[in-house]
Amino acid sequence: MYLQNAWYVAAWGHELGDRPLARTILGEPLVLCRSADGVVFALEDRCCHRNFPLSKGTRVPEGIQCGYHGLTFDHTGRCIHIPGQKVIPPSAAVRAWPVVEQWRWIWVWMGDPEKADPARIPDLWMNDDPGWAVSEGDLLRVRGHYQLVIDNLMDGSHVTFVHKGTLGTDDVADVPVNTERKGNRVRMVRWILDRPAAPIYASLGGFTSNVDRWQIITSAPPSTVVVDMGSAVAGTGAPQGDRSQGIELRSFNLITPETDQSCFYFYTHVRNFALDSAAVTKRIKDLFRIAFLEDAEVIERVQAGNDRYQGRPLVDAGFDKAPLMTRRVLQRMIRTERANNC
Repeated sequence: MYLQNAWYVAAWGHELGDRPLARTILGEPLVLCRSADGVVFALEDRCCHRNFPLSKGTRVPEGIQCGYHGLTFDHTGRCIHIPGQKVIPPSAAVRAWPVVEQWRWIWVWMGDPEKADPARIPDLWMNDDPGWAVSEGDLLRVRGHYQLVIDNLMDGSHVTFVHKGTLGTDDVADVPVNTERKGNRVRMVRWILDRPAAPIYASLGGFTSNVDRWQIITSAPPSTVVVDMGSAVAGTGAPQGDRSQGIELRSFNLITPETDQSCFYFYTHVRNFALDSAAVTKRIKDLFRIAFLEDAEVIERVQAGNDRYQGRPLVDAGFDKAPLMTRRVLQRMIRTERANNC
């Protein structure tokens, strides 16, 4: 089950060029296209004539042309041209979805079009703010349920074991966390004080002694997770401390369900230091790509285990509080939406 009345990232803005793009979102095959004047639209990935995929067609000034018999559809999904005839049947149309391009991504509203309010798109302003530099992550397609990715992001403890060469240190998992919920948002906070720097932070910040490290992770349904993270010289970065004596990052993570066993993972890392350094931008991209591929491998193995051992009971640990709370919030929203639509 998915939350339908929500915005989901369907693509990077730079993925849309001269050719239509096929992408399945919440089990729905879509075709994304950018018109000649730059407007993005999303339609069913089928021609209503013979169900040929429109993503195999061609972008034309009026919209998108089917590659089988040349029917042309505008951005609303209405057929506006059939070769060899002047009369177009009123039923010659395909479904269109509301689309907004913002924060470097293409967002699609998968539910009731009348409820598609752009103000409900997560506020990820740092992606477009000159005071922050952005490292765009590679699009990952993960062979696992999207909730497993959210679970992983809301659980900072796994870095000790999964990311030993990147984000992990031996002491992260042993430091307790504080978890709270405000409305539909869940927030997990962990401070790791006066401990060795993780490899990524040592590389980026040049730390040679102990640091104060923070993990502040916030989920916003259905599938946005923001990670406030960084390290500062030990004794300076603790709560209410001076983060300027260290490095500060935000990780914006957008997880979009493809099917019930696969999802797309979009992410950026923004920083407020070395703003003009292309080398630092690339280093952050490369280092975190290693870590996120490690996550993807773990998630795919968990999905395989879930499929293999269906019905076997699982045991929850104390550090699962944030992931479990996040799941409950989303499940309640889905139940409410379904009840209201009955």
